[in-house]
Amino acid sequence: MGNRFTCMTKKETKDVGSRNKRMGRSQRKLVAEEDLHLQALSMALQQHQLSQRFEGSMSRRIGSTSSRRRNLSDSFSANKQVPEILENIKIKKFVLIHGEGFGAWCWYKTVALLEESGLLPVALDLTGSGIDLTDANSVTTLAEYSKPLTDYLVNLPDDEKVILIGHSIGGACISYALEHYSQKISKAIFLCATMVTDGQRPFDVFADELGSAEHFMKESKFLIHGNGKEKPPTGFMFEKEQMKGLYFNQSPSKDVALAMVSMRPSPLGPIMEKLSLSPNKYGRGHRFYIQTLDDRALSPDVQEKLVRENPPEGVFKIKGSDHCPFFSKPQSLHKILVEIAQIP
Repeated sequence: MGNRFTCMTKKETKDVGSRNKRMGRSQRKLVAEEDLHLQALSMALQQHQLSQRFEGSMSRRIGSTSSRRRNLSDSFSANKQVPEILENIKIKKFVLIHGEGFGAWCWYKTVALLEESGLLPVALDLTGSGIDLTDANSVTTLAEYSKPLTDYLVNLPDDEKVILIGHSIGGACISYALEHYSQKISKAIFLCATMVTDGQRPFDVFADELGSAEHFMKESKFLIHGNGKEKPPTGFMFEKEQMKGLYFNQSPSKDVALAMVSMRPSPLGPIMEKLSLSPNKYGRGHRFYIQTLDDRALSPDVQEKLVRENPPEGVFKIKGSDHCPFFSKPQSLHKILVEIAQIP
């Protein structure tokens, strides 16, 4: 299964509480958000150091799942009034799937907001991502890349369903899950994501930005040759300045700093794989799409084309959001997720 990240210790929580008594409401809010950013950045730095040290040779979990999720919510909501549990939502468990280069860490604001609403978010690291120390160069298929998600679905109780959210390339993973584990999925939400059709490759969605797959494989300076220059490329990763322009043009600088020390190379094989999606499985899934209207990685025109060619049940739009609304527009994203969850 996927990994999640460690947040506040008990001592840190106590220190924040004592400071809050001496500050006004606006000051307390700023301090809480500052502490959360510092904790996330510190954890990301630790993950980066681990990945450099172990170079994908071992698998590692950090801390217990329950304490990590609880502490994250506590720190983020220390100065907010927790709303009542949304009793009218039947399916309360959300499974958050990151996009290329990201990890479970990118959902930290969304996790906190969903928990405050009485919902049950779970953010997973895909294979070779986040703190899963599998070498991304060894991941060659979408099935391998999506394994933490499919393992999670397989281990759900027979009578339990979840709501999936897939960001960017993560849309291909939730499409794959819809095809193979549709009985476990209540709704699938594509967040500025690769909502492909049968026989399409996830890469094809980005063709307007990156050119044809054939050209990209031969000419791109972002390719990684994990098996040697004479062998086919195994992964890709944009340069930092390129990532800032494509992904984070509206995101807070603190979140951009977090991403810069946390992003990892993405395996190439999964995004070059054609998906086989059937009308009887994938086609019967309850799909929703969230468009981001200031997106430079997957332009609004391309997102509109995806929706037009493969119509979901509902389409939602976030104004002023870049490719990472969990950073740039977390409250707007949260409201939409809760609204979708309430749809019968």
